[in-house]
Amino acid sequence: MIKLNQFLFALFILGTLSSNAQQKDSPKLIVGIVVDQMCYDYLYRFYDKYSNDGFKKLMTKGANCRNMNYNYVPTYTGPGHASIYTGTTPSNHGIVANEWFDREQMRTINCVEDSAYSTVGSDSKAGSCSPINLKSNTITDQLKLTYPSAKVISMSIKNRGAILPGGHLSDGSYWYDYSNGNFITSTFFKSSMPQWVTDFNNKKYAELYMSGQWNTLYDISTYTESGADDSPYEYRMPGSVTPTFPYDLKLMSSQEGCSATGLMPYTPYGNTILTDLAISAITAENLGQDDQTDMLLISYSTPDIVGHTFGPYSKEIEDIYLRLDLEVAKLMKTVEKLVGKKDYTIFITADHAVVPTPQNLVDHNLPGGYVYMDTNMYYLKEALTAKFGQSLLLDQDNLNFYLDHDSIALLGLKLGDVVEVVVDVTSKWDGIKRVFTAEQLYNGNSNDPWLNMVRNGYHHGESGDVIIILEPGYLTSHKEENNSGKGTSHGSAYSYDTHVPLLWYGAGIPKMELFRHLEITDITSTLTHMLYLQQVNATTGKPIVELFED
Repeated sequence: MIKLNQFLFALFILGTLSSNAQQKDSPKLIVGIVVDQMCYDYLYRFYDKYSNDGFKKLMTKGANCRNMNYNYVPTYTGPGHASIYTGTTPSNHGIVANEWFDREQMRTINCVEDSAYSTVGSDSKAGSCSPINLKSNTITDQLKLTYPSAKVISMSIKNRGAILPGGHLSDGSYWYDYSNGNFITSTFFKSSMPQWVTDFNNKKYAELYMSGQWNTLYDISTYTESGADDSPYEYRMPGSVTPTFPYDLKLMSSQEGCSATGLMPYTPYGNTILTDLAISAITAENLGQDDQTDMLLISYSTPDIVGHTFGPYSKEIEDIYLRLDLEVAKLMKTVEKLVGKKDYTIFITADHAVVPTPQNLVDHNLPGGYVYMDTNMYYLKEALTAKFGQSLLLDQDNLNFYLDHDSIALLGLKLGDVVEVVVDVTSKWDGIKRVFTAEQLYNGNSNDPWLNMVRNGYHHGESGDVIIILEPGYLTSHKEENNSGKGTSHGSAYSYDTHVPLLWYGAGIPKMELFRHLEITDITSTLTHMLYLQQVNATTGKPIVELFED
């Protein structure tokens, strides 16, 4: 019996040593940062004004992957975060957009909404969310499956920016409740809010930050990398009179229909509050304090909110990035102090970039414009009704057209005949580049790069029967007479949406610039080897091998 016990103990020790050996060369903490709507050129346009300890440090002392690209369309926040952390495209993970038309519920649903769960940390319904629609595992799930003692904490202003990176096994995923300024979670993740998050919420940072003003970090006359402050291509912020600096946040938040908690994500303090939360998490959750790798995932949403409002050539977006640089520097300094300079690895990328405001392109005689969907949809329904007696169209969302399969069957029609009419009509609209059918996308292979981009973003259960892509520089809009020509968006297969930064820094990361073509799905595959894990179940990316070469 003694020998048997000694044998079992030896096996236990060997198993423990084996586990430690696998992890001994891995960082104690991985910090993953996704900047929502970050163009590649922001690293270089604003370079001279960045501090030495933020983006510059990552670019000059780490690995700067200068040719990182999205390999699918549409390029939105939900699919972007899911693709970064699953290592595959929407064709596998199923997050085809931020929202899509659900045929069973006969309505548009959010990619992370889930009525089976309720809010923790607030009385609102903003926490009825989960990763229910994420059909593949994340790198964070793989870490937790392999090493259950590892900790995974994720956070964002947006629910999808927190939930999708954290995956199904997160130890805590937190997002912002616009109604009260609290960070909340869902009963999918927690039955009660950790005390450290409650303490953070009790400090009422949103009200504190909105009690002053937002002015430029440096003299506005030095912001020569961006356009005029009072630009005709910019929307106004909630509560403001003009889209110009300085912004009196206290006055704005007191206006009818505006509030401090609702205004805060439109300001650089949306990034500040998230950095504050991340630093609190490092301390409270003891991240990176043992030999088992932990992961902290942060998604900065404010750049996207500001970018939609003002566009990529605004002084507001320049100031947002100059201030975000300081937030990154503060976070890195804290991690190096609490975890150790040689014991963490950080990467920064983006979930998509953005198209220049189309009206700005038009006014400068560049290709671009608007596709007016209200008018176009009217004539499409009219054509379908003339042919089949009814429109047979359930909805259009994200340039996906959803047909009424039940009615088509009841009328004894062939789905392909109805699809043919939709293709014929939509392909003649101004601003349309290509039209694809679900059959094309679901079956067969192609050397057509545009078809393959759409196919990678297609999942049969969530996508439409017909999908269109626009010409370069175009966005959809409503009625032509109501188009303001202000603000912008993203979602296309073009480089202004697909070409994003990727920076690595920290333990084991060489100093280098890498110019070869990389795809967003390569990040998870790289992390897999960095952490000595099995590849995540649906991963299609390839490791960035240069990061591992001496």
